[in-house]
Amino acid sequence: MSELEAFIRAHKITEVECIVPDMTGIARGKIVPAEKLLRILRDRGLRLPEAIFVQTVTGDYPEDEDVTRPENSDIYMIPDETTIRPVPWYAEPTAQVICDCVYADGAPVDFSSRHILRRVVGLFRDRGWEPVVAPELEFFLVEVNKDPDYPLEPPVGRSGRSETGRQAYGIDAVNEFDPVFEDVYDYCESQHIDIDTLTHEAGAAQIEINFNHGDPLELADQAFLFKRTTRETAIRHKIYATFMAKPMQWEPGSAMHIHQSIEDARTRRNLFAEPTGADTRLFYAHIAGLQKYLPAAMPLFAPNVNSYRRLVSGHDAPINVHWGRDNRTTGFRVPVSGPDARRVENRVAGADANPYLAIAASLACGWLGMVNNLEPTDPVKGSAYRLAHALPRHLGDALSKFNACKPWKEIFGERFVDAVTAVKNAEYDAYQRVISSWERENLLLNV
Repeated sequence: MSELEAFIRAHKITEVECIVPDMTGIARGKIVPAEKLLRILRDRGLRLPEAIFVQTVTGDYPEDEDVTRPENSDIYMIPDETTIRPVPWYAEPTAQVICDCVYADGAPVDFSSRHILRRVVGLFRDRGWEPVVAPELEFFLVEVNKDPDYPLEPPVGRSGRSETGRQAYGIDAVNEFDPVFEDVYDYCESQHIDIDTLTHEAGAAQIEINFNHGDPLELADQAFLFKRTTRETAIRHKIYATFMAKPMQWEPGSAMHIHQSIEDARTRRNLFAEPTGADTRLFYAHIAGLQKYLPAAMPLFAPNVNSYRRLVSGHDAPINVHWGRDNRTTGFRVPVSGPDARRVENRVAGADANPYLAIAASLACGWLGMVNNLEPTDPVKGSAYRLAHALPRHLGDALSKFNACKPWKEIFGERFVDAVTAVKNAEYDAYQRVISSWERENLLLNV
């Protein structure tokens, strides 16, 4: 009996959600009666159109048909049995399983998010290295918003009031939403989502959740499922949870900080530090790779037009690729730690990024630095905001740099680079057609 079938039998599952993360990180797939799923899988029968991997966040498709095979053929969903979990918010016993996708000949769909992350992790393992990551996700709780032209507002908490000021690390401020977070923790525990610390961040009703460190693919799966879980929990409490990078004008943005280190695959020794605590050559090279290549990978860290509103001076969001020790104004922070926990915290990625692609890109930058023995700049002391803005300022600029970077086509594959470009250009074009309230307010009678 397979692990999938054993889980279905043991938990008396009646339906299974077979899901795949698309380029944006949206869960797509099929809901299938459990018994039917087991019959279908014996015949390799669960199918989807290939084009779901190039669906935009608006649900449209790019006009460039070259990014998929001309016939938009079916692909086959192959459940990763290690990912099967209950869906705890349904009354009916329901399971979910994350699927990989292959073509009819068994070849992987080469622009799927999970495949891209596996491909990057494979580069490390080919050299006897084992990457370790720990993401941190920030998000806002907001009132239900039915009119997209109306600004978002913090929700009313247990006290009957909304937050009006900054409550960073406030215990009582978090407790305002105790019923929500009790459900989040319960739902995560039942799904084996290994979340650690919960803290109130600097924004009104802004929260950060830390994940325990581990295998990159497992942590990306957990972050993907956590976002879905948190949004669902909030709705059940008649509010929203949003992972937009910059959801409110006067509040800080939300990040997905990625802590990363590299271990020796055989000994599991952290390769970023000597036993004495001194930094290693590979540690510096990894940082140098992040510094050199991250600006050209920005569509994977800041994938939406809204993403670039977060990357401004202040509010702990970086504007350049400098690094520093325990310095939250830099793009890359090295926390104070012992040799076993030596790591780099990539602070550039937004909470709106697809966790598979952001982790893949962050590791790929470091890998390029390590294999090419690059040298980093000196660490910054004091505020990095006094230094020049070195990250792309909008999605169009980011896409140009992404396409011009030859290593990305070699590491991720040309089809993936073409797919990202087509999807994000389609989204950018759709955004450019929208006339904002700012334009109507300030230009209508003044120009």
